[in-house]
Amino acid sequence: MVRLRRMLRSVLWTLRGVQVTALVGKSGTGKSFRAQLIAQKYGIDVIVDDGLLIQGQKILAGRSAKRERGAIEAVKAAVFHDETHAREVLRVLERIRAQRILILATSEKMAVRIAGRLDLPRPQRIISIEDVATEEEIDAALRSRRAQGRHIIPVPPIEVRRDYGHIVIDSITIFLRNKILRRRGKVFEKTVVSPQFERRGSVTVSEAALTQMVLHCVGEFAPEFAVERLVVVGDLRQPGLEVMLRVPFDVPVAGRLHQLRDYIISSVERFSGLLLDQVDITVDQIEGAGPPDASTATDGGKPEPGRRNRRPRR
Repeated sequence: MVRLRRMLRSVLWTLRGVQVTALVGKSGTGKSFRAQLIAQKYGIDVIVDDGLLIQGQKILAGRSAKRERGAIEAVKAAVFHDETHAREVLRVLERIRAQRILILATSEKMAVRIAGRLDLPRPQRIISIEDVATEEEIDAALRSRRAQGRHIIPVPPIEVRRDYGHIVIDSITIFLRNKILRRRGKVFEKTVVSPQFERRGSVTVSEAALTQMVLHCVGEFAPEFAVERLVVVGDLRQPGLEVMLRVPFDVPVAGRLHQLRDYIISSVERFSGLLLDQVDITVDQIEGAGPPDASTATDGGKPEPGRRNRRPRR
């Protein structure tokens, strides 16, 4: 009887034109980190992530799997194993009449199971995390998860603290220009949590997270610049940065390096609360050929501090 009811409800959702998209990838690869970008790209109304129903920057219904005390219980919460949990989310979905839904899951099979528990149609579009994140970004996210047990919930911390204040450890505002998702100038606040089943003691900002923030700063402020190398030095509670850039030969840089430095410092401090000890920016490589021109010097005709003029590499 229950199976027949779910089948009929799934057909009804399909007739209403409801479309389900799934973002799949292994745990810790950054799905929650990118969920809102994907939702904006495809005009998706709500996100189903780890037992929660999320719309915009607000939790509408559900129970976070992050609050469970054991890994098995967390998986059950994520797939809405409990009937009361599933009905709560389903009632809200019916009330708001969501047309486009994004399900986050570790596999296509899990996404189909979640859709079935919520009486939704099977996902029509499957997006792999590898389609929207680079290999380096995925590796950095995995390292952060393994080293510190950090998880992301794609809503502001005030939303999470309301019910799960005991697992909130930090917040981060992401300002990114994502080449793969073709979005620029988008700002999302997310909550960093330490689940009950993965408590590991004190947590600091990871080098990988700081690196990603700086890369996004450079991409936002000067998309024509490329980061050749980035080194985090000192204590991660108040780190210093050495940023080495590759710039096109015909792009003026007079004054821009100082502006970029100020932008990185102010953005990181404003959106993460992290105080940077110092930021050194160096032009490590100049792309293209031709004689040096006035654009490679400051107004006084001297190279900018910290800048090394090099011939293009061949």
